[in-house]
Amino acid sequence: MFLRILRFFILFFPVVSFSQTDQDSAWILDNYTKTEVYIPMRDGVKLFTSIYQPKDKSEKHPILLTRTPYSCAPYGTAFSPRLWQRHIKYYLRENYIIVTQDVRGRWMSEGEFMDVRPFIANKKGNETDEASDTYDTIEWLIQNIPNNNGRVGVFGISYPGFYSTMAAASGHPALKAVSPQAPVTDWFIGDDFHHNGAFFRLDGFRFYSSFGKPRPKPTTVPPKGFDFHIRDNYQFHIEYKTLKELAGLMGDSIRFWKEMYAHPNYDDWWKARDARRAMYNIKPAMLVVGGTFDAEDCWGAWNLYKAIEKQNPGIYNKIVMGPWYHGQWASRDGSKLGPIRFGSNTAIWYQNNIEIPFFNYFLKGKGEEPPLAEATVFFSGENQWKRFDQWPPKEMEWRPVYLNEGGTLSFRPPARNAKQKFSEYISDPDKPVPYTPEIHFNRTIEYMVGDQRFAARRPDILVFQSDILEEDVTLAGPVIADLKVSLSTTDADFVVKVIDVFPYDFRYAENENPENNSVILGGYQMLVRGEIMRGRFRNSFEKPEPFKPGKTETVKFELPDVAHTFKKGHRIMIQIQSSWFPLADMNPQTFVNIYEAERSDFQKATIRIHHSAEHPSAVFLPVLNSSNKN
Repeated sequence: MFLRILRFFILFFPVVSFSQTDQDSAWILDNYTKTEVYIPMRDGVKLFTSIYQPKDKSEKHPILLTRTPYSCAPYGTAFSPRLWQRHIKYYLRENYIIVTQDVRGRWMSEGEFMDVRPFIANKKGNETDEASDTYDTIEWLIQNIPNNNGRVGVFGISYPGFYSTMAAASGHPALKAVSPQAPVTDWFIGDDFHHNGAFFRLDGFRFYSSFGKPRPKPTTVPPKGFDFHIRDNYQFHIEYKTLKELAGLMGDSIRFWKEMYAHPNYDDWWKARDARRAMYNIKPAMLVVGGTFDAEDCWGAWNLYKAIEKQNPGIYNKIVMGPWYHGQWASRDGSKLGPIRFGSNTAIWYQNNIEIPFFNYFLKGKGEEPPLAEATVFFSGENQWKRFDQWPPKEMEWRPVYLNEGGTLSFRPPARNAKQKFSEYISDPDKPVPYTPEIHFNRTIEYMVGDQRFAARRPDILVFQSDILEEDVTLAGPVIADLKVSLSTTDADFVVKVIDVFPYDFRYAENENPENNSVILGGYQMLVRGEIMRGRFRNSFEKPEPFKPGKTETVKFELPDVAHTFKKGHRIMIQIQSSWFPLADMNPQTFVNIYEAERSDFQKATIRIHHSAEHPSAVFLPVLNSSNKN
């Protein structure tokens, strides 16, 4: 999350071929005009909007709108380079009217900004939310832009994905197609700032220390970021160990930061900011897009799609999930992430075969209706796109894989005569488990497929590994961790990681490894999915409960959906730990308000993971039947 502003520039200003860029930019500058306007909302607030309009008058053109808190810069007569440096250039070749708007209270727009502004289902009078702002914007556009065809589409990535979701709830009859991409959906359960109630401090602090600064009046000047005096993010967050100390660095001016601290549990304040609550009576065609290796909003994409599907039976609602980091599908290269190769340029394939045909059909009436499956999902491991008529697939079946004595992992439950009834480790808040072994400043994107060998060698991590697989095992759906645990303290976190262990002789074909990657892939422990659960929320996110020391209890939680094939000859590994630092904040391991905890509240905890016949711990895998993998 903290890279969102930086990633704005990475996504909008990538390195591309100069000859191609020059050609595209010259054509766009010759064939488009730019206009900047203030569009009035129903309460009188005016929103700054940039409009790029084709000079072509031979036909009427559709409008493609993005609403963003990250600026529709550059302001003035200059054209935005993203128009020719991203795949949006293909929409300009199709003569779309491209519109970008600063949302209420951001950059050059008037009004007061509110993060993930709650949706108001039954608005009265001049009440506004992001849905009404979208409605009023669309109404103005179709009434005031000459030569438009009366059809509007909305799309956006990440926070603009949230605004796309709200657009879908606007109810404007001219809105025909919406694509929320990596959409912010629920900031407490699974996206960005919290995962199952655990605060993601690394992203949160980097992002809000600049993004959250107040903007009293419209401006074109970006906020200044925090001046980090330590460039090692692990060390920085160790030195400011408590969230109370981190708040001291943030200061008192960041509104949303203070509000988060004031709502440590999943109360009505958080529930009002769950975008799924707005997803009823949806009329436009929906295309939800995300990345299975998106460190920020993977959960949001999967779960927004599911909510739309459940709450709007029969509407046009599709999902596409590729093997991508945050926003990679909008880049020019979707062939790899870190050392992991995907066998083809999945981003270009998606752009040409999914997104552009989707908008062309619904906004231009061009071609036949795209033959999109309900779910088009790329499976890493075997590097294949698969199409399904529902998600999770009806061919999926839950298969528990059990933790067993000796660090073994088996589809067979523990034997009654097993000698080892549990495995244990000591979780030390002074030495939390890093999420990646490198010393670095910015949070990485590659950690989502990162090699976990460094973690497997630590004494405060439990490792359970299967035998060598005799056939492929394909996972298609969410993973359920079902742990039987006991603690020496009153609280703890639980991180469960699903890992693909490569054979020792593994290597990519030469044509898949053009950069001669120096990473040793033999024995690589690829993170397929990892997730954290704040133990106090094991029974309720609304009403946290302490653990009773020594008592065996169940911690059961869902990991975001997986689309991966463990190939024959590989192994499945499960790792369990109680810190993932500084990605997530460190649990004091005592039942206190973590946002107000003092250093004296942090204690070591002896944590037992039980794996006996009486108390079996398992991870339920969504296994796709071998006869139905296409």
